[in-house]
Amino acid sequence: MLVEKQIKSILNKHKKRDSWFLDDYSVNPYEGCSCNCIYCYIRGSKYGENMEDGLAVKINALDILEKQLASRAKKGQYGFVAVGSATDAYINHEDKYRLTEGMLRLLLKYRFPVFISTKRTLITRDLELLHAIDTNAILPADLSDKLSRGLILSVSISSLDEKIASMLEPGAVPPLRRLELVSELKQQGFLVGVNAIPVLPFISDSEEELEKIISAASDHRADYILIGGLTLFGNAKADSKTLYYKFVERYNAALLPKYKELYGNNFYAPYAYQDKLKQRAKKLCEEYGIKNSILD
Repeated sequence: MLVEKQIKSILNKHKKRDSWFLDDYSVNPYEGCSCNCIYCYIRGSKYGENMEDGLAVKINALDILEKQLASRAKKGQYGFVAVGSATDAYINHEDKYRLTEGMLRLLLKYRFPVFISTKRTLITRDLELLHAIDTNAILPADLSDKLSRGLILSVSISSLDEKIASMLEPGAVPPLRRLELVSELKQQGFLVGVNAIPVLPFISDSEEELEKIISAASDHRADYILIGGLTLFGNAKADSKTLYYKFVERYNAALLPKYKELYGNNFYAPYAYQDKLKQRAKKLCEEYGIKNSILD
């Protein structure tokens, strides 16, 4: 059931720029997400076991956002705004509420650059708006000599296996359709890449599986691919670690002891694992001629 709620603030200023996505700000038009990804990093917080059931729409978001953008713009505090950092900007209910569309219009009005990552094809509805943002946004001074455009798009993929994707990301479109979306957005002339985040230990992190993802991103003309590990939070029944371990039991129970050894009481894999993943991905990106970061 979708709940309507009033908010007091919507534009979140980060303490420092995100090193992956280059955003200085984030906005979330919705609370919760209909993609309902089992591994989502926001699980373990206040959201429920099924994020589809716990969805909320921030009905006064546009009025609040305009005031906050106007204030920042007046002070010249420009920076990339990630639209949908804790939700997908194009969840099912966007068709009705069109809050993402409204936010994009405000970001265009005040000339803020935008980053969007999605697992849904509704983004193609807003092509005209996205083109206008791309050409009219004011970049922060320290990025103006590194980027020549005001829009960065990403499509997220954790595995190319449709069975796995349907279990882990039941509300997202299938992985192949997401790759086709990369091609469509690239054909429109956008800067667009793939977020292979999270790569799944013992499932999609082998050299063979990584090569499939990286080569597919290259084949679909992605400008870059970002590759990151899986984080698993909490031990309560609605937390991502609990839910993901249940998935592992269903998918291949023999992997569960390996996960417990890898993660232990932590929410992230050890540095040695992460470094190995990074080096493996870097090598494959070089082989396929695709960047492993947004900037060179």
